[in-house]
Amino acid sequence: MSKHILIVDDSRHFLNAACAALEQDGITVVGVASTSAEALQLARDLRPDGILVDVDLGDESGLDLALELSSSDTAPVVLISAYPESELADLLAASPAVGFVSKSDLSASAVSSLIAGERGPG
Repeated sequence: MSKHILIVDDSRHFLNAACAALEQDGITVVGVASTSAEALQLARDLRPDGILVDVDLGDESGLDLALELSSSDTAPVVLISAYPESELADLLAASPAVGFVSKSDLSASAVSSLIAGERGPG
């Protein structure tokens, strides 16, 4: 079953590359957002299976957005970043996200397994 994903990142270049790579691997990207406000609205409207959120959203915090999304009971959040996980360990541990994937390691299998771990087989 294809997962339906919302991607939140302030880089248009990354959004385009991530959409192409994930869709080629069988994930359906149902929407993209570059701000927290867009992400919250799209999460409510589109009801994705999972939401990828960049830790650094320019002037906004992806960690704050992850907290807002998890408290609004939308979908599991997977944090993404160009920074290595080791540099973000404390922030990630305090986050409500179900996991983390480095942008360089982003793949359908990585995303699907984190979402499946949260939601169970589906």
